[in-house]
Amino acid sequence: MVGVKPGGAEQARSRRRGLIRLLAAWILLPIFFWATGGSLLWPQAWIYCAVLLVPMTIFTVWMVKHDPSFFDRRFKKKEKEQAQARLQSLAVPLFLSVFILPGLDCRFGWSDPPLAFVVVALLLTLVSYLMILRVFLENRWAGRTVETWGDQKVIDTGPYAVVRHPMYTAVMLLLLVTPVALDSWWGVIGALVHYPIFYFRIRNEEDVLLRELAGYEEYRARVRYRLTHFVW
Repeated sequence: MVGVKPGGAEQARSRRRGLIRLLAAWILLPIFFWATGGSLLWPQAWIYCAVLLVPMTIFTVWMVKHDPSFFDRRFKKKEKEQAQARLQSLAVPLFLSVFILPGLDCRFGWSDPPLAFVVVALLLTLVSYLMILRVFLENRWAGRTVETWGDQKVIDTGPYAVVRHPMYTAVMLLLLVTPVALDSWWGVIGALVHYPIFYFRIRNEEDVLLRELAGYEEYRARVRYRLTHFVW
């Protein structure tokens, strides 16, 4: 009888979880845009889906092979920190508004950004999403929740050598350009209203890292800026 490799069952479960989430993204994201926009005649939405889903697929397949436990960390939703849980309850509807408002805009024709703006926004969508994936490759502990892990170490290479929270930088850019990439100005409001939540989330996250992650205080002294140079 062939023995089960230690950790093999957990890794197989993590691989299945990652692939199922990928399949769900391919199905649900187009359905979401069709439901909110009310039409298949929304080319910006389908281009946007491709811009996100193609690199997502490549990344997921790579992680399934090389680091399947990433999906367990990334898909964990329950926050340990009460402050983060409260912020999350505020962030979810604001995050969704960035995608829902462009759909309603498409349905009712509220705004019409110039084509050049839409093209640039789609390119910046790709850039910002690739930045997020780059962070994931550099930092295997980059989860959705604010917490530390038993074997976690301070990452100070790649984008972390430039700013302390490069994933937030990329996500904030992604949220800002997404509505324009979807041919709408109105969704930008949801992105801007969302921005203060990032401020409070990062402040709390740094408190947690200072308290629980060895070496983070020294790293913070070396890398001065949180999101972008000369701003914050």
